[in-house]
Amino acid sequence: MLNIAVLVSGGGTNLQAILDAEARGEIPGGKVTLVVASKPGVFALERAKNAGVPGIVVRRKDYESSEDFDAALLKELHDHQIDLVVLAGFLSVLGPSVIAAYPMRILNIHPSLIPSFCGPGYYGLRVHEEALKRGVKVTGATVHFVNEECDGGPILLQKAVEVLPGDTPEVLQKRVMEQAEWKLLPRAIAMVCNNEV
Repeated sequence: MLNIAVLVSGGGTNLQAILDAEARGEIPGGKVTLVVASKPGVFALERAKNAGVPGIVVRRKDYESSEDFDAALLKELHDHQIDLVVLAGFLSVLGPSVIAAYPMRILNIHPSLIPSFCGPGYYGLRVHEEALKRGVKVTGATVHFVNEECDGGPILLQKAVEVLPGDTPEVLQKRVMEQAEWKLLPRAIAMVCNNEV
């Protein structure tokens, strides 16, 4: 049974999808045992509490350097005996020491079909704004392993989502979450926990 840490920065909708999938028995090889938020007061911490999962805050601005932040995050992950790290809307960039400590054991969900609309600066609504601006007919979500290149690690799963006439970035974001992100992320976690990758 792998101990899973979910790293969050906001409302925690992907976290909820993971917790719900776990409750339905869809992640038999793993259990969410820690939620790490990048700032206090985010609703994701409430979701963790409601699920009986410890939630902590490791805030980048509390540390003088990126290296100090990474060291603090790593200490928490090690103290909680974490085997798999899942980035679910976590907006702080992980440094080389964290990535090296969890080779092919850090998953990220990105709200586009990589290599489209990804890389530095592409997160949140901006991804969907750019997709609409470009006029694509299909977008989606990608779960990939994290390496030192932003959104550049090996792709594990992708799912396409149709772009509809009249879509706003907010409407498209919600559809991508519901049709792709909330389904892909639990499935990817289960694959890693079951040694299918």
